[in-house]
Amino acid sequence: MPVVAAGALVALSMLPAAAAQANTGAAPAVGSAASLPNAALADRGSARACAGIAANRCLADIVTVAHGSLKPLATSTPVGYGPADFAAGYNLPAANVGPANTIAILDEGAFPTLESDLNTYRSQYGLPACTTANGCFKQVNEHGGAPLAAGTTTAQKQFDEEVGVETTLDVDMASAACPTCHILEITVNRDITTSEDQAAEDFGVAMNTAAALGASAASVSYQFDPDATLDLGAAARDFYHPGMAITASSGDGGYEGTPSGWPQNLPTVTSVGGTSLYRSATSANGYTDVAWAGSGSGCAAELPPALGQPTSVAALCAGHRADSDVSADADPNTGAAVYDDYAPASGQPNNWITVGGTSESSPFVAGLYARGGNLADVEGPNTLYSAPASAFNDVILGQNAAPNSGCGVLCTSGPGWDGPTGLGTPNGLSAF
Repeated sequence: MPVVAAGALVALSMLPAAAAQANTGAAPAVGSAASLPNAALADRGSARACAGIAANRCLADIVTVAHGSLKPLATSTPVGYGPADFAAGYNLPAANVGPANTIAILDEGAFPTLESDLNTYRSQYGLPACTTANGCFKQVNEHGGAPLAAGTTTAQKQFDEEVGVETTLDVDMASAACPTCHILEITVNRDITTSEDQAAEDFGVAMNTAAALGASAASVSYQFDPDATLDLGAAARDFYHPGMAITASSGDGGYEGTPSGWPQNLPTVTSVGGTSLYRSATSANGYTDVAWAGSGSGCAAELPPALGQPTSVAALCAGHRADSDVSADADPNTGAAVYDDYAPASGQPNNWITVGGTSESSPFVAGLYARGGNLADVEGPNTLYSAPASAFNDVILGQNAAPNSGCGVLCTSGPGWDGPTGLGTPNGLSAF
């Protein structure tokens, strides 16, 4: 069903062309029918949370104090969206409704205070504690042993602090999607001096560990340049675990044509795109989605369609995999409030920050898979494509490329499937 109420169409149709705003942090001008999560987010900038070695693969986008600034907007109380906002925006059940399934979160680097930070977030929003002691939280390395030790060199500390924003975003969004689920955080090797392929292959090792430890769903918010080694080799096989939902960020660079990023391009992975989730005075649930300018989309010209992807969708990519499959909030200016006080390099904890990117949407959708629990038949996004249209909010406005780019529905939202938002955003748990 359309996510945009009729009364909001006029105001939202006046949004500027999306592609010009991708990764600028500029929030679109909105009319009285739609607004940002908090006035404190108005006229802010955004920047990639990872600016060093992991910049090209870590996709979290953090709200900054001003356009052009790299200084995070750090606050003593949350200003971004919290679990109740996402529950209302996507018509989810009450926080205490759901199974104790496990969501695996795969992130590079060490984060020894993650359990404490996660529970600061959960306490803020009235979610049950998720600790090692009560069996809800577990942190391991990519092989399943003790978690990666805190960095000791300057480069390692800087790396851990940057990717820590990604990690805290991931576990907080998984918690928002499924407050009753367990969290398995896998600390993937910090590949500072190795090749990008090796770094990607370490995620494959971690994915096998997630499956071995009984995860119902797993999320990867990182992206690598695809090549034959990753698309067709052992790493690709590591991302095939029937009965375990695997989600990955579609990317934050807007319409990419081809090739598209790995691992979200794999047919066995659910590619999660992004939207801008606005408060809406005219929508029945108080929220409305527009395709986010940065949401990654394109064609994996070297791979077959995603499992379950209809011929009509694959035909847009000459019979190959088209991304994305589904979407959720990802615009940093309508992003999630998360808590992160791990600062081994700078010694200056952020505390509450607002973060977006498809790094926000991927763990959220993984959480919905785990919460829905209908995993027996899951192989890639196949069960999403077999779900009824009513299981999704059809996002019909917005684009992620410049006007007149000639990329059609691969870059422009409209009725039915489109590249920036896939099938749409979740409407409850019936698709999961």
